[in-house]
Amino acid sequence: MTDAAAPDAPARAVPVVTRATDLSDQTNQSGDCVRRSGVSPQHTPATKIWFGRVSNEPGHRSPPHHHEHCETGGYVLSGHGRIYFGDDYKEFVDLYEGDFVFVPPFMPHVEVNMSTENELVWLTCRTPDNLVTNLPDVPDSALEGFRAK
Repeated sequence: MTDAAAPDAPARAVPVVTRATDLSDQTNQSGDCVRRSGVSPQHTPATKIWFGRVSNEPGHRSPPHHHEHCETGGYVLSGHGRIYFGDDYKEFVDLYEGDFVFVPPFMPHVEVNMSTENELVWLTCRTPDNLVTNLPDVPDSALEGFRAK
């Protein structure tokens, strides 16, 4: 018996680790909301998932955007975030440490760090990749309760 794989056998699958020091910023971005991937097509064999760390510095926000046909899940590691959505971004949901959020495909929204002192950090998982379509910006004053740093 030989160790060689049959010619039509798939390649041997192995776990791929991305170290904290090796997160990739070679992914779509939206303003001051910084996305760094840990699992993505940019630097792993992944083809149907994007999973990464997203952060907003104190008092910073993304421009309006959506994630095309992607479903998005988020988990807040630390901070107080807010997602504005709806007509003229008049609706919003607040997120705190330990909260999960689902953002539907093609939903225009703005991601905000509501603190002017602490960073907002969350994990985001998206299928199939980190697709970001930036939309025309809105003034900070249009976002109820938001204070820029």
